[in-house]
Amino acid sequence: MTNILIQLLEEKGVLLADGATGTNLFNMGLMSGDAPEMWNTDEPAKIRKLYSGAVDAGSDIFLTNSFGANASRLRLHGAEKRAHELSRVSAEIARDIADQAGRKVIVAGSVGPTGEIMEPVGELTHALAVEMFHETAEGLKAGGADVAWVETISAPEEYRAAAEGFALAGIDFVGTMSFDTAGRTMMGMTSADMVKMVDEIANTPLAFGANCGTGSSDLLRTVLGFASQGSNVPIVAKGNAGIPKYVEGHIHYDGTPELMADYAMMARACGAKIIGGCCGTMPNHLRAMREALDTHTMAQAPSLEEIAAKLGAFSSATDGTGDNEPGPRRTRRSRQKDI
Repeated sequence: MTNILIQLLEEKGVLLADGATGTNLFNMGLMSGDAPEMWNTDEPAKIRKLYSGAVDAGSDIFLTNSFGANASRLRLHGAEKRAHELSRVSAEIARDIADQAGRKVIVAGSVGPTGEIMEPVGELTHALAVEMFHETAEGLKAGGADVAWVETISAPEEYRAAAEGFALAGIDFVGTMSFDTAGRTMMGMTSADMVKMVDEIANTPLAFGANCGTGSSDLLRTVLGFASQGSNVPIVAKGNAGIPKYVEGHIHYDGTPELMADYAMMARACGAKIIGGCCGTMPNHLRAMREALDTHTMAQAPSLEEIAAKLGAFSSATDGTGDNEPGPRRTRRSRQKDI
């Protein structure tokens, strides 16, 4: 059967995802160094508030509070045996919120990286990585998640391991990577590399794309890189709300709701079909993004100059697709998208 995410995408054309998990929970009192996943059982009312904030702002998809719910990350808190439980509870709370929304809302089970480096560079074996992703996916599925959503991945080996774990659990997935090193992931993947991997992987994701990274300008340049490869798999854009700044002992993101509204419209014009925010993105940002997507269109993809003018300068001169040359420069004439 066709996954509900694909069904809703076919109905609406473009879907609005959610915003930040960490930023919102820190604003509710989560302390630095604490495991957010523990709040699924310790502070369920606050997790319900997190989820409701996205749904009430108009999100079609929201992610569960399970980013670090794998044995490797939870081991840092003496809770490695709770990966399945904490994943399940995160999805159970989300399922209840989604089912009360009065419209179709998709529960996406967030799955972050293991926090370890895989062989041959590191010591984490493929088999163990698959086992950890499988355990988390089983918990999310048991809790009622519609889809797994692996995010902020840097290494292709870990992406493939996650895909294999999801296949074992029998749950469809979406997968994004973080392009935060001059247009590449920390482990050197370019946008073109990712498209090639997605098109070749045995368990093809329902959608793929980029999240987090640096600023929203860089993320949209990566989205243009994805779109230029011609994959038929829908593209995800989940960019940060501006640039992080350290102010009076706390990290603040400088992206306004107006900036994120512009980002959402431009992301759609660049080719993204699922658009959300990452670090710093709050419900007020999501409401502005929802209104922008519902009431405005861009007939053609923006040029890199237009992206920088609206969203801020790129953090690097290249998008990572060439050794010494800047990435492809696209103008309004050279690239058009149906929206």
